[in-house]
Amino acid sequence: MEDVDDEALEKWRQAGRITAKARDLAASLVVPGARLEEVADKVEGSIRAAGARPAFPLNLSADHLAAHYTPEIDDPMTFIDGQLIKVDIGAHVDGYPGDSAKTVEVGGVRRHGELIKASREALAVAVEMIGPDVSLTKVGEAIELTIKSFGFRPISNLTGHLIKRFELHAGKSVPNVGGKKGDIARAGEVFAIEPFATSGDGSVVNGEGGNIYRFVGRKKAKDADAARLLEAIEREFSTLPFAQRWCKGLCEDPKKSIRLLKATGALYAYPVLVEKGWGAVSQHEHSVLITKSGGVQLT
Repeated sequence: MEDVDDEALEKWRQAGRITAKARDLAASLVVPGARLEEVADKVEGSIRAAGARPAFPLNLSADHLAAHYTPEIDDPMTFIDGQLIKVDIGAHVDGYPGDSAKTVEVGGVRRHGELIKASREALAVAVEMIGPDVSLTKVGEAIELTIKSFGFRPISNLTGHLIKRFELHAGKSVPNVGGKKGDIARAGEVFAIEPFATSGDGSVVNGEGGNIYRFVGRKKAKDADAARLLEAIEREFSTLPFAQRWCKGLCEDPKKSIRLLKATGALYAYPVLVEKGWGAVSQHEHSVLITKSGGVQLT
């Protein structure tokens, strides 16, 4: 393998294994009546217990929400029978992240079986196809054709992405549609491939905040509690996304302090991504290492 030493490779593999177990645990806990906050805490706790750290908060996005919703502190929301839930989670080992997702129907209602299958099959096609010197545009074309063969649309403005140490979105993109000539996969790179299929318009728009944040830079905070929290965020989470929930114990009032820090520009708040036509959305995702002989699924 080019550009991946043995130590880094083992960390990628370990992160992938832990991510996959956390993903499957999360999917098993998506049952009617379960509180989202309790599920998120349990899944993220399992990552820490395995010797890794969450690379980003557990995303539990329902129905027409495509991504970026995680429960807040004391969130009363519970899973409702029939909801379509995207479970998206990542673990990192020394900054080397895994990233994986699957879609489940709460209560096993199976109203969206074909939609779920569309994104799952598109992911399988993409993982099989990707390799060294492969056009990522061609991978996107294959994803688009597969999803359309089920009678649905790929979400055109969501993409997979190159992953690097402490960097979840590292420049190159894996599109979910065909188009103009784009990036090329190279040996030694790791990609998160994540097809999104929908019964709606095929694009997403920004909605409200989803309780996920990222450190942007040091800004002066007049509030002492907020200043204390900002120091802790930089130390504990570095450049990776974090949840409001993770700030319990780092300051006296996380909700207030995060609101103040966001206003100063010290934090970026990820908006929930909403399907433009309010169509149901299905997502599946794997992290894949590119080797000289092809792609190796890590999750």
